[in-house]
Amino acid sequence: MFSFLSFLWFIRQSKSTLFWIYLWQLKEYHTGRFLDHFRTEKGGKIFLNPLFMLKLILLCLFFNFPLLVFFSVFFIYLIEAPKTLVDFLRKKLKHPVLTKKTIFLILIGLLVEVLFIFLIPLFNLDKYIVDVAFILLALDVLNPIIVSLIVLLLQPCAVFGRNRILKKAKEKRVSFPNLLVIGITGSYGKTSTKEFLYSILSEKFRVLKTKEHQNSEVGVSWCILNDLKPEHEIFICEMGAYNKGGIKLLCDITKPKIGVLTGINEQHLATFGSLENIVKTKYELIESLPADGIAFFNAKNKYCLDLYNKTSIKKYLYGEKANFSGAENIIGTMAVAKELGMTEEEITKAVNKIENKFPGIEIKKGINGLTIIKATYSANPDGIIAHLEYLKTLPGRKIIIMPCLIELGSASKEIHKKIGQKIAEACDLAIITTKDRFKEIREGAGNKAVFIENSKDIFKKIKETTKAGDMILLESRVPRRLLELFFKNKNA
Repeated sequence: MFSFLSFLWFIRQSKSTLFWIYLWQLKEYHTGRFLDHFRTEKGGKIFLNPLFMLKLILLCLFFNFPLLVFFSVFFIYLIEAPKTLVDFLRKKLKHPVLTKKTIFLILIGLLVEVLFIFLIPLFNLDKYIVDVAFILLALDVLNPIIVSLIVLLLQPCAVFGRNRILKKAKEKRVSFPNLLVIGITGSYGKTSTKEFLYSILSEKFRVLKTKEHQNSEVGVSWCILNDLKPEHEIFICEMGAYNKGGIKLLCDITKPKIGVLTGINEQHLATFGSLENIVKTKYELIESLPADGIAFFNAKNKYCLDLYNKTSIKKYLYGEKANFSGAENIIGTMAVAKELGMTEEEITKAVNKIENKFPGIEIKKGINGLTIIKATYSANPDGIIAHLEYLKTLPGRKIIIMPCLIELGSASKEIHKKIGQKIAEACDLAIITTKDRFKEIREGAGNKAVFIENSKDIFKKIKETTKAGDMILLESRVPRRLLELFFKNKNA
């Protein structure tokens, strides 16, 4: 009985271990972001769900009703273990993207599980099977802490490896004295500005850019080590950070001569602690530029305007005359290109080749003739407002589907109210997929905002309320299943 129960537990525990490593990886092993996840409704459900609560109750009941607890635990694992195997075969298990680090963490996590199983008979704890059930259940409930401790205890090794990578990247960067580095940072607009700038400058120069999601110190370092070649004349580096000093560290590695500040808002306020810290961190890019460096600031953003006024090196404002929200990104890249000696003819030719000139969105045809506007890369308050402004200019019925935003700290309530107000102006319907700030969105949007979590229910609502030619804006990280329904069922 011990072997069978342990086997069932091991299968179930492995699923839990994979999930917690996945969550740590998703939050980039950043303790602040990891903990902030549990302030969201989705994060809270991890613990405040019937099964987890039942396991806690069973632990409390053990000393009074040991047999009841044993049979309950046996029954629970008898259901959970086969379900885990089925989910694995159907590729429904949440697991981390496999890297050297996650593979190592998974192996350590599984090794710890096996170790626990071997320790039970070693200390004669398997004498009474009811005691075994209690121990396994306790380890089950404590697994989030166990996995998190493994991650945190191995952080010194990760930091050592990270520092080696950063050092190698610095050394390689120094060996390219004629390389012009353009740093791009901000709370929003970084990626679209990088892509626009790359498209324009590539008409005249040999250009390297950081890849998608490659804006951390490790990601940028790997880009330098793996992709930077002697033929490159310009390196466009997107820079992201979650704490003060993060942008300065990236600048120490890359040595930018040109800095572009795309805009600042409350994005990641929860990890920075204050808006002041966000502003200071983004400005680290400009402070790191040499005396002959050049700084570009988004004129549409009040924080950028303030920073422009305090900057003493050569500087430019861009986007003052942008005729719709978000257009300043492409205008800014044109200003950089002009500063680098490209003619208006060359710039115009390059801009005309850019298929999607509205930053951060992709327009596709979906089911039943609907126009699907995908803005699912990374949501932030200004980006959503810009997309809603764009939506206002389009014909037909307009619907936005989005979750509530995360990591906005104390500014979250007010920001969601503003988003709700803009929804009221631009949309006929807003489907909100998470509950965290639905109340605040509803305050701004009124009855236009509804909460629907299940992808099939959302799909059903869309089919019932739309016709060919209507517009659907998919904002932020909408469920993958919903995307499949929109684009794989065009004849539905």
